[in-house]
Order: sequence, then C-alpha cells, then structure tokens
Amino acid sequence: MLLATISFSNRLGGSMQRIAPLANATSRNTRSIGSSLHSQSHKQTPSKTHHFYSIPDSSFPQGYLATGLHCGVKKIKSTSSPPPLDLGIVLSTSPRTSAAACFTKNAFKAAPVTVSTEVLAQTGGRARALVVNSGCANAVTGKQGLRDAWDMVRTTDALLATHGATNSSGSMENQTLVMSTGVIGQLLPINTILSGIERASVSCGSQEALGFAGWEKVAKAFMTTDTFPKLRARSFELNGTTVRIAGIDKGAGMIHPNMGPPSAPHATLLGLIATDAAINPKSLQSALTYAVERSFNSISVDGDMSTNDTIVAFANGAASGLENKEEIDEEQNPEEFRIFRNELTSFAVDLAKLVVRDGEGATKFVTVTVQGAPTFEDAHKIASTVSTSSLVKCALYGEDANWGRILCAVGYTTSLSRPIDPTKISLSFIPSDGSEPLKLLTQGEPEVVDEVRAKVILEREELEIKVELGLGSEIAQYFTCDLSHEYVTINGDYRS
Repeated sequence: MLLATISFSNRLGGSMQRIAPLANATSRNTRSIGSSLHSQSHKQTPSKTHHFYSIPDSSFPQGYLATGLHCGVKKIKSTSSPPPLDLGIVLSTSPRTSAAACFTKNAFKAAPVTVSTEVLAQTGGRARALVVNSGCANAVTGKQGLRDAWDMVRTTDALLATHGATNSSGSMENQTLVMSTGVIGQLLPINTILSGIERASVSCGSQEALGFAGWEKVAKAFMTTDTFPKLRARSFELNGTTVRIAGIDKGAGMIHPNMGPPSAPHATLLGLIATDAAINPKSLQSALTYAVERSFNSISVDGDMSTNDTIVAFANGAASGLENKEEIDEEQNPEEFRIFRNELTSFAVDLAKLVVRDGEGATKFVTVTVQGAPTFEDAHKIASTVSTSSLVKCALYGEDANWGRILCAVGYTTSLSRPIDPTKISLSFIPSDGSEPLKLLTQGEPEVVDEVRAKVILEREELEIKVELGLGSEIAQYFTCDLSHEYVTINGDYRS
C-alpha cells in the first residue's frame, strides 16, 4: 500500500517529479535533485581531525602495555613525514585476563578471524595479547595466510613471556589474538611483520607503553583510509571501585558490520576495548555481544561487510582494589553485570560513531532512530534499511529534503515480525541545534513542510531522522553518513 501511494523522483540527475499524495506538499518549492547536486558537486569534505585529542595517562586501564611502530607493510610515501605506523601490540600483564570477541559473518572470513576464533576456544577466553597490522588484510590467502597468522600469534606470545606475568595455567602458548586490515587477496610480508613484533619488545618495556603515548601509537597502527586515530578512554564506578576502559577502532569504508560471537558459524572495521574491571570470560562475551549489536552492528558507511570485521575485548582485573575480589559473573552478580554491560555498550557506541564520522568522503553524520516497533529486531532492520539506501544517502549529500525516499526504504524492509501500517507512521527531521523537530509526516498524513527550514537543517553536518511506526514500544538507532563524489574517488583508486 505504501508504494502504491508514492510516485518518486527520477534517479540521480533527473528532475523532481510530483510525489502524491504523501509528499505533494513538500514538492512544490523543492529544487530538482539534479540542480541541487550540481551546486554541491565540488563540496569539500569537512576536516575530521578535531575528533582526536590527547587523553591523560591516568584515564587508561591498569595492567596493559601498548605500542606501535612502522615495520614495512605500508609504503613510505614521503621522506618529510614520519613513516606510517602499521603494527600495533597490546599486552595484558595480569594473569587472570578475560578475552572475548565478535567476528564478521562474511563467508570469506580472513585468516586472522579464523585463528583468533581458535585461540579463544583453546584458552577458554583467557587470551592476553593483541597484535594488529594494517596495509594488508591477510584475507582470501589460503593455507599460507593461516600459517602467517599463527606465526604472528607465536611471536607475540614471546613478548608476553618477557613483559607479562604467567597466566593461571602457567602456559604462554596461544595467548594472542590477531587482526589485519588492508587489501584483500595479498599475502602478508610476514618476515617483515615478525621482525617488527620482535623489535616492539623494547618499546613495550618503556614508560610510554603505560599511557597515552603508547595507546596513540596503537591507534595509528590500526589506520588505513582513516583520517584520524580513533582512541577513547573513560572511568566508571563498579561495586565501589573505580575501573577504567580504553578503546580503539578503525574504519572509514567497507563499513556495514554484522558480527557475532566466535561460537557462531560465521577497508574493514576493527576494534579493541580493554578494561581493568574483573569479569569472567563467559560474562564478558555476553556483555560484548550485547554491546556490539547496539553499536558496531548499528553503523553503515557503504553497506559492505568486510572479511575481517573484528571487535576484541579484554578485562584483566588489574584495577586498584580488585586484587582479591572475584570476577563478575552474569548469573551470580546480575546487578554488577548490568552496570558493566551498560557502560560497555555506551562506550562502544561512542567508538562506533567515530567510524561513521570518518566515513570515506562523508560530509554528514546522520542518526536514524526507529521507535514504536513491535521488537528491537524490527526497529533495527528498518533503521539499517534506511541507513543503507543509496537514494537516501545521495539526497543527504545533496541536502535535498526528499523524504519520500526514507518512507520507500521503510516500506521495502523485509522479514519483519509484523507488517508496516502506513497510516500509523510519522516522520521527522531532528535538528542538531536542539530546536523543534521538523515534522514531515504524521500518522500517514503529510505535513506542509517549511522547505527553507528543511534546507537549513540538512546543511548542517549532523542531523537525526526519526521514524515512529506506531506498532509497539521498542526502539533502535543506526548511525550512517551521506554518499559523496569523494567516496567514489577514494574507492576507485584504493590499491594505489
């Protein structure tokens, strides 16, 4: 029914057609999409470097060593600039570190994903180190790719023997999780990487490895087409103890993650979250899975799911005052677990937003909120569909209030628990300046839209699209960006 009542505009570059009856009121004074985009064809991508800033050393979790260096995977493009960092290492020195991860569901899982899944299974979630390289994804690389990933594990394990305490079992084998990001289908320069891991031992033993300087190097080693390092840290109270959490992620393109726990059969998003809270591996995995579904699985830059998407979490119990306390268990300590899970989720959302803000060529940061759904899953699916619509994203780039495209995306969302009722849907733009929402549709009836105000809202770098379904009480959010000429330029020449 929804599609039968809307006649949409032509494709990009075409003239605006009358949208009847729902969007008739909005079409009268709207410029054509073609003329709108023509005027925006040379729009500059805004600088995003202000999203990176210094963080006090005291904000970082205790019991971790972090460092990064240039080992030679990335090309040195300028002799006047420092070599790009392409190898990062984080070690936990606590013997009771818990580890958890969520991995891509892409059928072509990269070698680091397969190897890290096995490490978690072998250790029962007690891994204590992470090694990451950028510049080469080690994906679709066959048996040699797997051998290379295991070599990275073993070489980083040796750093734990030098700088870390032994774990509860006394073993130092297969304690490392692996990440790689970059071009797919090329083998790693593995000897270069292994040599870099060995050289990292010196910096792991330095004072800077304990604070911002070390974590900054790791964040830079994660980067590919990213325009700034994505690093955050904060503290919170947990059962009377101050615990700290730090996080790094990377991603700007090939971003539409769909990750699950390692027990599931299944440019890249990578992320690390490390805390000095004490929580057992099973409960950490539960909290991370919940958090990822509401954060990293709720972002999209271009709708492409990577072969390497991975989010890793460590919890080492090294916070002051936790030395003799038991690890939090989801079943035995439900209130403490809930506090931890919610803090982890909030932190993960902040990290995930950084990826969208740094979307390749992006000029807008857009929150898509779907509320009034029968289930969270329904709200999440609809928000995802709107966020990945190329027509919606092009209209956002052109700053064109073509809201019929949003309804179209809502209407073709599949596999919902209940059919959409077009007579109950409301749609609004929520300005980033806190002013009154701009109503576009109210319970299926179009509003007389102030096109001038709509244009002002869309010209800002941030806005929210709110969809009210009127079918329940569940809500979900997705974070997305626009689709620009610059995105095509970047990805048309990625390998060079």
